Amino acid sequence: MASIRARVASRALAAGDRLPSIRRFAATMGVSPSTVVEAYDRLVAEGLIRARPGSGFYVSATALPPLAPAADRPPRERAVDPFWVSRQSLDADPTALKPGCGWLPADWMPVEALRRAARGLARADEALLADYGSTRGSPALRRLLLGRLAGEGLDLSADQLMLTSSGTQAIDLICRHRLTPGDAVLVDDPCYFNFRALLRAHQARIVSVPYTASGPDIAAFEAALVRERPRLYITNSALHNPTGATLSASTAHRLLNLAAAHDLTVVEDDIFAEFEPESSVRLAALDGLSRVIRIGSFSKTLSASVRCGYVAARADIVADLVDLQVATSFGGPSPVATELIASVLSGGGYRRHIEELRRRLAKARRDIAESLRGLGIEPWLMPRGGFYLWCRLPEERDSAEVARAALAESVVLAPGNVFSASQFAGAFMRFNVAQCGDPRLMATLARALGRDAGPA
Repeated sequence: MASIRARVASRALAAGDRLPSIRRFAATMGVSPSTVVEAYDRLVAEGLIRARPGSGFYVSATALPPLAPAADRPPRERAVDPFWVSRQSLDADPTALKPGCGWLPADWMPVEALRRAARGLARADEALLADYGSTRGSPALRRLLLGRLAGEGLDLSADQLMLTSSGTQAIDLICRHRLTPGDAVLVDDPCYFNFRALLRAHQARIVSVPYTASGPDIAAFEAALVRERPRLYITNSALHNPTGATLSASTAHRLLNLAAAHDLTVVEDDIFAEFEPESSVRLAALDGLSRVIRIGSFSKTLSASVRCGYVAARADIVADLVDLQVATSFGGPSPVATELIASVLSGGGYRRHIEELRRRLAKARRDIAESLRGLGIEPWLMPRGGFYLWCRLPEERDSAEVARAALAESVVLAPGNVFSASQFAGAFMRFNVAQCGDPRLMATLARALGRDAGPA
């Protein structure tokens, strides 16, 4: 393949030229004819060459040079908005530091368990590897989830649970089901920035409520219900993103009473549940899924590459969401992804993996908080678990300005106002402690804050 590419690049082979026959090229390269067949087939798939049955292989008239890396083109200046951190984190160079991203490093994940599960899938029957997924997703994974949710006090029937392609898709389906353009949706202030991005895509009217160390400010929450008549409230109960706060039982009860009185549907995103050392109060369990919809996924604890989410709700809501998933995705999530996840979850190693994550994260939160305090960056609170620290910068520094300065040194940060609908959090920053171990980070932060002019 490299030899053919080089000949095309040097113009030794031009568009329309015939390639050597398989046997002749095999003899020239000193390889088997089957190796040349494989190479030619791959080059056809790339579009560099094309096959003419009975004639041979020819350089394509539309052969294109390899894609130039994005880094070779000047990046377009973008506003520091809810899409900014996502784009910077997802498209970052592999060598960049990403303390602003929302996932754990690959070497913190159960990669060997994933490899074993993948090898097992290689022996699966043809239908699993080639067919569409069923509308509600893998029965094996749903059975595992029903058992895990029962352990949290949510005793569900099978028709109250469905799998989705991701946690984000779960929220997207709920928005499609519940919202029309212009409807009001309550979010916490601050909240996960992609809640805001997704609601913007649905043309919803975002109404924010201040978030405290024990949950939303209930007085402001009630006032917003009366004033705005929102259709949905989207929140994290356990280890709130970005603050790391935990919902208290008293706040949860008052919130659910208000939701019932104002016909409000609550979407509880419980993606960080397994990072808690002991389980805290859950709106879905208190409510019995009367007006709470519970969602989650496995991207934080298992793999962000093998995407799968779930929705637990009333049976009639799940039935409607299944239809929407068929309309938008033609079936449930990938059977390969869901069977791989089920295989890892059913093994005893997953429990040990979670315990090890909790231990490592507890140490990282302490160590990184101490290092940040050395720069005058103060955590808003110390979370019970998880990997986020929500911090105030010294001297009310503009976190967007600091993030732009850090990005020039290939460090991706998460400035506060991307999480805030009211834009109150300009002096805050969210740090992922699992991504903060490289000593270059603190040196970059010091320079961005004007505290040090030392080397990188």
